[in-house]
Amino acid sequence: MRNPFVYGGVVSGDAFCNRKKELEDLLKAMENGEKLFVYSERRFGKTSLVQVALNKLPKKQYITAYVDLWPTDSDLTFSIATAKAITESMSTSIKKMLATAKSFFGRLSPKLTIDEEGKPAISFEPRKSGSLNLELDEVLSAPARISAQDKKKVVVVFDEFQRILEYESDIIERRLRSIIQKQEAVSYIFLGSRKHLIQKMFLDQSRPLYRAGGHYPLKRIEEKDWLIFIKKKFNNASKRISYDQIKSICQLTEGHPFYTQHLCHVIWELCEQNNGVTKDLIDYAVQILLTRESYAYTTLWESLAINQRRFLKGLANEPSNTKYFASEFILRYGISTASNVQRAVEALLEKDIIDRENGAFVIVDRFFKIWIQKSQKALS
Repeated sequence: MRNPFVYGGVVSGDAFCNRKKELEDLLKAMENGEKLFVYSERRFGKTSLVQVALNKLPKKQYITAYVDLWPTDSDLTFSIATAKAITESMSTSIKKMLATAKSFFGRLSPKLTIDEEGKPAISFEPRKSGSLNLELDEVLSAPARISAQDKKKVVVVFDEFQRILEYESDIIERRLRSIIQKQEAVSYIFLGSRKHLIQKMFLDQSRPLYRAGGHYPLKRIEEKDWLIFIKKKFNNASKRISYDQIKSICQLTEGHPFYTQHLCHVIWELCEQNNGVTKDLIDYAVQILLTRESYAYTTLWESLAINQRRFLKGLANEPSNTKYFASEFILRYGISTASNVQRAVEALLEKDIIDRENGAFVIVDRFFKIWIQKSQKALS
């Protein structure tokens, strides 16, 4: 029997846990042509959620384009990635895609190429004498033109949207603000996995996209939903797991979708059919995961400054309501001053090792947190 717990990629179908309310909200936003910023920690299921929503939209009424911005590093690569995603969303035929690309993205000189697998594909290359601003405007104006031509609503999803903050200029933000506000039949969903950067983009009055759309922080899946989901998956395979054991799993992973699915995947593999999960088996599964990541975690740990390590020790071992800038915490973990704590926090946020959550901080990688707890003793 195939392992029912899926992690590390887009999750759909029976492997997708709950998110009914979030799915309804996203579908309404898409149907109403809204501009929405959806953000959370990494591996929180944003991409899976949006893909499930896109697949529910009727093809006769909608054209949907998913743009992965993770590989991009400039205004030009942003334009090319967006043009390619929109073109591919409109047809599966190479000839039709080329015609579409020439019609809507002529400034990017579309042409047929052969990909790494030897298959025909669409590629784009800007004109040597062209203007990047004009090419960008052409790309950003295309969804509205396509909507008017095909008499369909258009949904454009930009994943890892915070990447544009690493570009050399803020032209993408400025042109987006100017153009998309006028596109009533086009919905834009901006996905971000670095919450503090995404929040900065739409909450900072100095940024071009300030209040350019609604914001939707994606919350963790509640324990009650995991209880039903995990119990059912084990039962279907004639494997027993108690609700208390599921609760202990959720405590370890803090309900984070990726880490919960990953840990359950290993536990499910270890548990024999017609047998039950035990505490020792859960502990063994955790140890397997930590052993696999030991080298990476050790390398990461050794790359951190001493105060960053000390802060992480405290964050891993103290309750979530701890006051990290208070003298008690500072003395216990030997960080000396509140300003040292602040510098450690800023550096760890920048490195995407921690994130903010409800006025507190969390270690993004839940297994790294467990590794710290087990391998590093807090200073007394």
